[in-house]
Amino acid sequence: MPNTAKSKQAARRERVAAARARQKRAERRRNLITIGAIAAVIVVIAGGIAWYAIGRGSASAEVIPPGVSGGPAIAQAAAHQVPDTSGISGVTAYVTTGWPTTSRNGPAAQALAHAHVTRPVTYSVIPPVGGQHNAIWMNCGIYDQPVPSERAVHNMEHGAIWITYQPSLPQAQVSQLRAFAQKQTVLPSPEGAPSRYMDLTPYPGLPSPIVISSWGFQLKVSSPDDPRLQQFVNKFRASPVYTPEYGGACTGGVGTPLQK
Repeated sequence: MPNTAKSKQAARRERVAAARARQKRAERRRNLITIGAIAAVIVVIAGGIAWYAIGRGSASAEVIPPGVSGGPAIAQAAAHQVPDTSGISGVTAYVTTGWPTTSRNGPAAQALAHAHVTRPVTYSVIPPVGGQHNAIWMNCGIYDQPVPSERAVHNMEHGAIWITYQPSLPQAQVSQLRAFAQKQTVLPSPEGAPSRYMDLTPYPGLPSPIVISSWGFQLKVSSPDDPRLQQFVNKFRASPVYTPEYGGACTGGVGTPLQK
């Protein structure tokens, strides 16, 4: 074969080999890109699963305070209303004076009782504003399920504000109430750990979409935007004037809230 023909064949083989090499390099790049994309998708999916698991774990961490049993329910005597002097429009006030002296709140003629009882209590006001209650309070905070009234009432005796809402309240408004409770300052407690002294729970059968209560005082509102909610908290929360057992703990009880 002439040298010219051999040279042409060699050049052709070199071109073919070079083309094949380029093709292999391109395939490797495509494979690497594909593998990288798949890895990125796996990371995103894994992250989403982890986020969901963490979210579920947070939700499952809630422990609703145990209910109260021990016999037939005790029917609370009617809570007697008195003129409200809080200066907050719409507040309903009940008799609280006289325990243990006239300078503090407590049971007197027609006043809300403070006795500890071991049985359930059927309260005359919905939701309760005070009265007989269980000796073991609940840990203050945000719960996404109803809680035993007998324990929440004990919290109010220690100065907690109890915000209750209808279970049908739109989730956006529930989130607003949670943000409202969370923004309140943490207060010191001589008898326990610092706490916001705030309880937020759903409550079936409410007479209003939202009801905010303290010991002996209550306000019904229709929206979380109502400025009277903050006025109520400022007036009655852990107050040396209005709290029957001022300084009482809002921690060290039963139940684990979603948020403290």
